[in-house]
Parts: sequence; C-alpha cells; structure tokens
Amino acid sequence: MPTETPSEPLIFNPFTPDFMDDPYPHYAELRRHVPVHEHPGGFWMLSRYEDVAALMRSKLSVEQRHVAPGPFRDAYTEAGVTDEPRLKGLALLDRDAPHHTRLRKLVTMAFTARAVNAMEGEIRSLVDEALDGIAAGGGGDLVEALAFPLPFTVISRMLGMPPTDTVRMRTLTHTLMRSVEPTTDPEVMRAVEAADAELFGIVSEAVAWKRHNLADDQLTALITAEDNGDVLSHDELVAQVTMLYVAGHETTVNLISGGALALLRNPEQLELLRAKPELEQNAVEELLRYDAPVHNSRRVTLEPYEVGGYEIPPGSFILANLAGANRDESFFGPDAEELRLDRENARRHVSFGGGMHLCLGAALARIEGRVAIGELVRRFPALRLAGDVEWNGLLSLRGAARLPIEV
Repeated sequence: MPTETPSEPLIFNPFTPDFMDDPYPHYAELRRHVPVHEHPGGFWMLSRYEDVAALMRSKLSVEQRHVAPGPFRDAYTEAGVTDEPRLKGLALLDRDAPHHTRLRKLVTMAFTARAVNAMEGEIRSLVDEALDGIAAGGGGDLVEALAFPLPFTVISRMLGMPPTDTVRMRTLTHTLMRSVEPTTDPEVMRAVEAADAELFGIVSEAVAWKRHNLADDQLTALITAEDNGDVLSHDELVAQVTMLYVAGHETTVNLISGGALALLRNPEQLELLRAKPELEQNAVEELLRYDAPVHNSRRVTLEPYEVGGYEIPPGSFILANLAGANRDESFFGPDAEELRLDRENARRHVSFGGGMHLCLGAALARIEGRVAIGELVRRFPALRLAGDVEWNGLLSLRGAARLPIEV
C-alpha cells in the first residue's frame, strides 16, 4: 500500500484516551502515513511488516549503552540510572554477540524442547483446576483465575524455584516490564531500577539455595550447564533465571487473556474453533498475530541504517512496532485487521521477534495458549463477557489487568 500524506503532522502518541482500549487504528495511521517515523522524543519507529521483520533479523544492537546523547540518554542520567550491569545488563535479551551467543548456548542446554514439551501434562492439569474454580463461581476475572496463575506456576515449577512471595514477585515483575516501555520518565526509570535490584536479590537467594538442593528441574540444569568448561557465573545465572521468570509468564498472561477477549468479541470465530478443534494450533498463531502480547521491540544502530528511503544515524534507538506490523495489509492481505483463525500465513507474525533474539519461551507460550484457550472455549459453551475490560496501563506489554467473564 503506498504511503499517503496526512493532512497534518502525525506522531506516535499512545497517551490519548482511546489508545489503551484500542491502539490498532493509531498503528494503522502510522503504518500508512509515517512507516519510518522519527519521533520528536528522540527515537525512531518502524511499522511496516517487511521493515520490522528485517530489523528483527538484523544484527543491530540491543544494548542501551550504545544510544547516542539525546533525550533518552539525558533522561537516564537525570534519573540517576547507573551502568552497573544487573538483570538488564546480563540477561541474554539485553546482550549483543558474542556475549549473547555464549549465553544462549548455555541457557538452551537447559531450556530444551524436550523439557518444554514435557510440561504439557502439568499445564493441562493446572488449566483444569483453574476452570473448575471458574465453573464453581459461575465466572470471575479470567486474568486472576487463569491467565496469570497458569504461566506463573508453570515457570516456577519448571525452574524448580523454592517458595517465594508470589504477590511481591508479581508486583516487581510488572514494574520491571516498564523497562521495555517507550518512556523517558525519570520516576518510572527509578522504579524499574529499584525493582531490578530487589528481584536480583530474591533470585540470587533462590539460586544459592538450589546449589545445595539440586534436583530434576531447569534451574539445576542451568547451574550445571557447561560448554567446554564454560559455565554461567552466579550473576549471569540470576539474570537468566529472572528473564525466564519474567518473560516466561508476563507475555503469556497477555496471550491467554487477549486471545480469549478476541474470540469473545468475534463470536463467529469462537464458534468456528468449537466446531473445528483441529484449528487450535493455527488459532493460537492467529491470536498472536491479531493482538500481540508484546507490542514493541527495540534495536540500537551502531552505524547508518537504511530503511524506506531514510538513513537512520548511528546511536539511534528504534522501536519496532510488532503489533502494527502484524496487521500490515501489504503482507497479510486486505483483511489483516480481521481475526481469521484459519489464516494460512498466521504463523508468519512477528510477535516473538526474530533473528538471534527470537523469544526463547515461544514454544512454552504456544503450548500454554493452546491448552488454556482451547479448554476454556470447549468447556464453557455459554462463555461471555461480564463487564468492561480493565487494561494494565502498559504500552509495549499492553494487556488486560482484569477480564470479567460469565460461564
């Protein structure tokens, strides 16, 4: 679709009253009018599918330290954020090659496809238990009853974490997720730093405990992972475990709640899934495409980067609008804004990123989404919304904080 010229300057503005309820019309405007967008806040934003997919496959940096002087850098300095590498500095999500390559190789030794697939039985059991509770209450908040506790419990059990304060962990991980938000607010940045430090301490204690209580779990596998004598240091272990803990449940909450909401708002597709359960796997891909659990990802240029007739200078912070790219008509067709569970190329979405930073937990999220959503719609033929959705207030990780249902 050719780029159109808007009647007045258009900028990415997620702070309008309607944005949280439905950001997709704004994403469509950006994609059509300013697909390569230089924002006055000091960053760039890409919205077209091909541009976003290419950026995800590129070898651009993910390390914040490469951002050139400007609004982003100034805000970090003003907020008193230090360069001390803790969780955000050591997790493989935040490292470039060759450090990323080394870390991913060691983490992948523990977080194997076999280990992930072995969790499906336990996932089904947890889903059944949650649905029993929903049935007994005649409904409830889907986020509190299913979408949050399922992935949180699964990753906790998979890692073999000792008992922790789940309420505190939930608060801290939610705060830490603001680190991927497009903001230069000093107060938010300070809160992220504080949550980062506290989580580091909690997980550090858990790792130290596990060293003396080895078992058949993924935290033990991470501790014992070795590649020609190379092992994860204590701080690296803490960072990877926290990354798995946070990324392993926060995004899946959005997949389950967002997927259920999309089906409830598209009853003909809900009935299609009930009539054709063999569509479950593709349905999850389409739900991931239709409402991405993560709306934006980021890269930092180390040299000039050419895209869409623009040359983005070195040291630039680029937001890749994954959610907008997933609805690009030039790739997914004229019905890209519609939910269609039998869409043939649904799996081509960019919701899990791409390239060397492709989401490590994608396979686990797919299983959790397939089982949770599949069982939910199968078990409750009278499933319906029972009130307004309350959103979590996040931009990059936009999702429901409360989703009232009746069954």
